[in-house]
Parts: sequence; C-alpha cells; structure tokens
Amino acid sequence: MTGRSQLMLMAEDKELELGLQAYQETTTAEPASTNQRYIEMVNRVGQRIAAAADRPDYQWEFRVIASPQQNAFCLPGGKVAVYEGILPVCDNEAGLAVVMSHEVAHALARHGGERMSHQMVVSGAQTAVDYVTRKRDEREREWVMKAYGLGTQYGFVLPYSRKHESEADSMGLMLMAKAGYDPTEAVRFWQRFATAKDQPAPPEFLSTHPADERRSAELAELLTEARPIYEAAPQKLGLGEPIMLMGTAPPVAQMPTPPAQGAPPTAASFNAFPQHPPVWQ
Repeated sequence: MTGRSQLMLMAEDKELELGLQAYQETTTAEPASTNQRYIEMVNRVGQRIAAAADRPDYQWEFRVIASPQQNAFCLPGGKVAVYEGILPVCDNEAGLAVVMSHEVAHALARHGGERMSHQMVVSGAQTAVDYVTRKRDEREREWVMKAYGLGTQYGFVLPYSRKHESEADSMGLMLMAKAGYDPTEAVRFWQRFATAKDQPAPPEFLSTHPADERRSAELAELLTEARPIYEAAPQKLGLGEPIMLMGTAPPVAQMPTPPAQGAPPTAASFNAFPQHPPVWQ
C-alpha cells in the first residue's frame, strides 16, 4: 500500500481486534453528537471515501463525537470518528474529506501496526542496552540510557512519525480525489488549519508532524497527480456542501499524555491522536 518495505511484527487480525476495542472504549467514553446535519454529512463523505478505498473486508462505521477537540481518527478495520471541533476548519465537504481521507489512509497503510512494531524494537533494544551497561558506574550507565533515549526519539521515532504523516497526506489526497472531491481544497485546508491554532507549533524536528506550511507546499506539488484522478471520478462533487457552523470555532483542546515508550500493546495505543498534534493530528 505504501510502496515501501514496512516492519510489521503484529498480525493484521490483531490490529483489527485492538482497533475495535479502542473504538468501543472511545464511543463509550465520548458523547455522540446530536447534530443531524453533521451526522449526515460525515456519513455521506465517509461512505464515498470508503467506496474509493475499496476495502470490502473493512466494517466501516462513521461517528460524530460531541467534543470541541479538533480531532478525528480511523482505527484499523474502518472505524472512523470525527470530533465536532474540527468541522469549523473543514468549512465544506471537501475539507471534511481531507481530514477523513488522511485518517483512513493511516489505517489502509497500517501505520498503527508499524508504529507498534517500532516500539517493540525500541523496547527490546533498550533492554539490551540496560543489560550491557549493568556493570558500569551508575552515573555513566544513566548517561548511556539517556543518550539512547534521545537518539531513538529524535533519530528514529519522530522521523518515522513524520514519514507516516506525509504518506497519509499523499494517500489521502488521491483518495479524496477518487471519491470525487476537489483535491485543491487540501492545500486550502492546511492553510486554514495553520491559522486556526492558538499555540505555536514546535520545531519540525521535534514534532511528530511536518510543519503545516510544508504540508501545504508538498500537497500543492502532488496536485498534478491528483487532478487526473479527480477528473476521472464517476461523480465530481467539487467542494460539496458548506458546513453550517453553530457558533464560533471552539478552542484547541489539549492532547492526552502518550503511553510510555515500549509499553505493551493496548487498544489505547491505536488512538490516532496521541500520535497527532492537539489540533488534529
């Protein structure tokens, strides 16, 4: 799916099991939206993206969560949730398709399983380093372990997270175009998203995500590939319907604390948004 080799230490059926568990936990804990317009739009856009994804083995389900968080996720197996807080930035159906296609792309590319495989490798290597240094001076041993942690975080974990985001951007762009939504809206969405944040972004090398400006530029370059896909779509929907907002855009919510590196796989590990920025990974 990604066109590159991937480290996968987890079977896909285990991913699907954890994805379903995480979805059930989230939908139990988070209140469902009662805004019928939002619900109908998310389901309409979601069904078109699902058709374009061509994964009949997925049990697709689309849910709107009544929360001001600017968030969305797609878990393995096609369980998709969109938080009300992201809708003001989406502005229209095509903007919503940008968000949903991006998240669906993560699931199609098995980025969750790949991340967990990397965590297993890092955890195993950390155990080995701990064993090798067990007889060294305590201060030296502490320095080695800290250096190892920084090296894996900034040299391995974060770059791979950014690679996943770039892949999901690219795959999502083609997916929304195939679903019949104007791909140029992806560039405009990221421009809106950059101005919607109420907090400065960290330097890109410290972030799990590429900078918004870089994403916009990279997506603009990919439009030459996406436009023919859009033109070939059975139904060209353009920007679709506008999203009628109820009140002003909500504030950015804070992200939950991500699980400790090397922690055993749990359903919570598939929450897409310890892996994304507070405003929507």
